[in-house]
Amino acid sequence: MDKLRTSFALALVIGLLAVACGPSATPQPSGSGAVSNEPFVMLSTQFNTVTESEAIRKQVLAGFTIAPVDFLGAAAGPFVDRITAETKTSKGQVGVIGGVHGDFAGFSDLTIFEDLTPLAQKLKDRGIAQEFMDLGKLGTNRQVYIPWMQATYILGVNKQALQYLPSGLTEANVKQGNMTYTQLKDWCKSIADKTGQKRCGIPAGPMSLLHRLIQGYMYPAYTGGLVTTYKSSDAVTMWQDLKDIWAYVNPKSLTTDFEQEDMLSGQVWVGFDHVARLVEAFKQKPNDFFAAPAPKGPKGLYYMSVLAGLAIPKSSPNKAGAEAFIDYMTTSDVQGKTLNAVAFFPVLDKPLPADLAPHLKIEADGVQAQSKAPDAKVALLPIGLGAQGGAFNKVQLDTFQRIVVRGEDIQKVLNEQATILQTVMNDTKAPCWRPDPPSTGPCQVK
Repeated sequence: MDKLRTSFALALVIGLLAVACGPSATPQPSGSGAVSNEPFVMLSTQFNTVTESEAIRKQVLAGFTIAPVDFLGAAAGPFVDRITAETKTSKGQVGVIGGVHGDFAGFSDLTIFEDLTPLAQKLKDRGIAQEFMDLGKLGTNRQVYIPWMQATYILGVNKQALQYLPSGLTEANVKQGNMTYTQLKDWCKSIADKTGQKRCGIPAGPMSLLHRLIQGYMYPAYTGGLVTTYKSSDAVTMWQDLKDIWAYVNPKSLTTDFEQEDMLSGQVWVGFDHVARLVEAFKQKPNDFFAAPAPKGPKGLYYMSVLAGLAIPKSSPNKAGAEAFIDYMTTSDVQGKTLNAVAFFPVLDKPLPADLAPHLKIEADGVQAQSKAPDAKVALLPIGLGAQGGAFNKVQLDTFQRIVVRGEDIQKVLNEQATILQTVMNDTKAPCWRPDPPSTGPCQVK
């Protein structure tokens, strides 16, 4: 775990790249020989919002001139279905796929993807962390995907909130990852009591990432697990504490998808979200905000590192062009453009530039403090759920609605939702993933 944590920290923080440096022309593929200019589709589970998709098309993909690439976003289920269907033909439309680590486990047969081991060898001087490359093998002896980018979730804090810190909590505690969820509640209460406004934010809108905050942060921090501990006494404590925090959360949070919007409007002073959904606040008002680690619970400071990769289906209409595209997407220049466009961090092990843009420096400071916190531990995205990923997420979201919003009995709700959760695990036959211990067969709720 320490080795994995160190690698995530190294590539998340030290791997930040200068956005405005490097050549603007499309890098040539690492191999030699002519590359076809036949067009292909890049199908991705990431950047499905209109704003993010346009940013990727205009700021990142536009520089690739070897072949026309059409970017299409897709939910996890349709993503798996389309690639599975295309691989039954000799030639599909999708040339490259992009997904987070867990998305790849949705494929029952990983041999439908090209073995990218030769490409990985050509790209070895890029400095991609070996742990990331190993994760890209997905337990096989083949390189299924090449690591593409990564992200995490942190706190965004308006400096005005510091004057309302409760007794026993200091600015240094907040910035160093030594604030507990209970202290976060006390801080939110102090702000509400002294200003008359609820200025803490947890995005809970229909397109928010609330389920990830529950899965990768609160559940592990309180229970040391997720699936196995779903209805445990520790989980009861967690949900009660979340209810207590929610009493001081801005009511608009139920319709908020991107926390940066409420932070920029001044409605929220302390917000918890994905780095890509906080960055605009740091960009527009860098003097008003700072980034800080997630709070910690009884089991420590757990945080989710989201690793995404690029793979080539064997049905790709332009395999050489697809390899050139992956080469392009993992260059320093383009990794920097991706960081600038959608605030996903590079996977390359390169020095932190002295002229890093202020808003990215703010995020880097928060990410670094989170990964270096003494009791920090990494949680992975759900793995092996395939088309049932939405059903899995719905369990946590329904639990949130029933307990936090509607005020139903915590243990009763957990018992009922745990039964639904177990059905999802049994149907998918998905084994446990971090932070739950390894399992043989479907992960089991204890």
